[in-house]
Amino acid sequence: MDIDAERLIAFAQSLVRERSLSGQERAVVELILAEMRALGFDRAWADVNGSAIGMVEGASTGPTLLLDGHCDTVGIAPGSHWTRDPFGGEVKDGYLYGRGAADMKGALAAMIHAAASVDRTRLAGRVAVSATVVEEVMEGVSLRVVMDAVRPDYVVIGEATELGLNRGGRGRAEIHLETLGRPAHSSSPQLGINAVHRMLPVVSAIERLPRQQQPVVGDALLVLTDIISDPYPGHSVVPSRCRVTYDRRLLPGESPESVLGAIMSLPEAAQVNLVATLAEGEHVTYTGQMLRGQKFFPAWIMDESNPLIERALQGLRAAGLAPRLGAYRFCTNAAYSAGVAGVPTVGFGPGGEGDAHVVDERLELDALIAAARGYRGIIQATLA
Repeated sequence: MDIDAERLIAFAQSLVRERSLSGQERAVVELILAEMRALGFDRAWADVNGSAIGMVEGASTGPTLLLDGHCDTVGIAPGSHWTRDPFGGEVKDGYLYGRGAADMKGALAAMIHAAASVDRTRLAGRVAVSATVVEEVMEGVSLRVVMDAVRPDYVVIGEATELGLNRGGRGRAEIHLETLGRPAHSSSPQLGINAVHRMLPVVSAIERLPRQQQPVVGDALLVLTDIISDPYPGHSVVPSRCRVTYDRRLLPGESPESVLGAIMSLPEAAQVNLVATLAEGEHVTYTGQMLRGQKFFPAWIMDESNPLIERALQGLRAAGLAPRLGAYRFCTNAAYSAGVAGVPTVGFGPGGEGDAHVVDERLELDALIAAARGYRGIIQATLA
């Protein structure tokens, strides 16, 4: 069955028109399930977290291939000026505009239509498509529940790759550092110990730490994202507590112990009795499920000789694409599928990483249609 480009574009538009902040995805999940059923998926349901899952069965037994895309989006930043309605789903000059068009409702629509279009008589195995929730705030946490249900042998993450094939990606950790002082009236600061002053040498030392690199996924970044003292606001008082948050971009092989250990081994950390911890995430899904977990999402990398990569490249080329191998610089749901579960995983999707979370977000329609052909090619080559 051919991919109906007009219907695919219309479906992507309908997804963009539904607001779906993390924890508020119910309406968009209902749209996705309805489309899966209308396209003839063998099964389509929502799991306990509210993620949509659809299944297409092949003619004979074989492996399970999971195509995953998240259906939540970030919001509209206060003060930002959009020239187009972020929830209008406007199509103009060859682009689909709106929040989530590139990240990543377009890819999700392409996955669903691709899976529905395959010739099942030529498939040995089954295809699952998941639209996971709360990915924007906790990468991979809801995908774990999907994978427990589906038990995939291979995973394709649909985040943007500019129609290339990604074989790795950086992970992410959120680190909290804390120093304690002693409060005093600000008119007599010598009677107290300023916790912010204690933190400043640590921050300076962290800025001087050598930056590790990995040839495929890039640099191990460590970026200060906030600093706050206690009490806040301070009224005539020397702050007795200071907390700094760092966003750490992870490389393959790094662990919580190695990441925190690099900071705690600094002489400046010992001098001020620094406390370093990983943040704990806690988010409620629209179904009422509480998702909790440490904010450490591992990096991952696949060897170029892995059979999944060879088959995916074969399928993409058969679909008329010319994919190059690369890696994600941001964190994706593959932090769980590959980084934790160890399931062979690749990334493929329309658009570029720089298209996500921006004002006037958009996705090229030609790339959307090409992505659908590419997903179908991966399915056919993997489950031939």
